[in-house]
Amino acid sequence: MDIQLTKAEEQFMQVLWDLKEASVKEIIDQLPKPKPAYNTVSTIIRILENKNVVGHKVKGRGYIYYPLLPKSEYSNKSLQKIVDGYFGGSFKSMVSFFVNKNDIDLKELDVIMKVINDKKTKK
Repeated sequence: MDIQLTKAEEQFMQVLWDLKEASVKEIIDQLPKPKPAYNTVSTIIRILENKNVVGHKVKGRGYIYYPLLPKSEYSNKSLQKIVDGYFGGSFKSMVSFFVNKNDIDLKELDVIMKVINDKKTKK
């Protein structure tokens, strides 16, 4: 599944991932100001349905929307695209970039190493 989401689509997916399910009004309520028009949100949600990343169920006279695409799957594919596109497919290069450019302190590096070591021991 190679899904491309626009910035607006991704923002609405973040709301749905957080809420698990929501009406258009509930999605709008979670968005920062200035809030988009109801019709704008409704249109983008329908686009997400056409991309098969959002589903809906009928509730009263309206719809409740829910994500079909798990956040972890989208995050993994997005991260892989970044690694491939900017770091030649090398996670080592990506981590090195963030360490050098973002002043990661030793405590953060220790936490990262703990996560890596925990993963190794679980395999």
